[in-house]
Amino acid sequence: MDTIELQRIARIENENWWYRERRAILSGELLRFSTPGTAVDIGAGAGTDARMLAGHGWRATAIDLNPGAVGLARAHGVEAYEGDARYLPLPGDEYDLALAMDVLAHIEDHERAAAEIVRVLRPGGTALLSVPCDMGLWSAHDVALGRVRRYTRDTLAELLEGAGLLLERLWSRGVLLRPFVRRFRHRTTRREDLAPLHPLANEALRLSMALERRLPLWTLPGTWLFARVRRPG
Repeated sequence: MDTIELQRIARIENENWWYRERRAILSGELLRFSTPGTAVDIGAGAGTDARMLAGHGWRATAIDLNPGAVGLARAHGVEAYEGDARYLPLPGDEYDLALAMDVLAHIEDHERAAAEIVRVLRPGGTALLSVPCDMGLWSAHDVALGRVRRYTRDTLAELLEGAGLLLERLWSRGVLLRPFVRRFRHRTTRREDLAPLHPLANEALRLSMALERRLPLWTLPGTWLFARVRRPG
């Protein structure tokens, strides 16, 4: 992916309904910590989430396999390094928080990547992860994004617990949108999550996600799964 494409994605991340929802979830999870600490954002892209962490007082490090993404993150003041999620260029037992947002679904050897999360976390440290769910929703969209799988609640829990992590919470997002996603994505090859949306459509989608946060839908099938896990202390 070239620098121009990365810059376009970074601009979309600022306003896109889904990336805003992800940051809203992250903001809520950060309230669980009494004080900010050290954090690593794995698969950080241009460092949007790492900048958000820094804005909340965290000492954040970004890791991405793409050197162009690393350059953009550094240009925005983020401490960033090129690295593979399976072989993180980081010391062990170092971080209070690890993020892996839409990372594991792109990695064939996701067991190795999960083991690296455990390695870099301090004992008692927390990881927050998101993955696309349900192979029944698999489409050309997933192929275009370079994914190799979608997850179920059981397969994600098995992966994380198999790495030695304690599963504290596992919840769905995109429950209200699931019927539309299923219908639309099987009719297009467009990377719609990275395509510019009409502002009204973007706002309607944002509001649907905000509504979902207020409804007891987290156990129902959605389009994404989020997990909070902890390294045993």
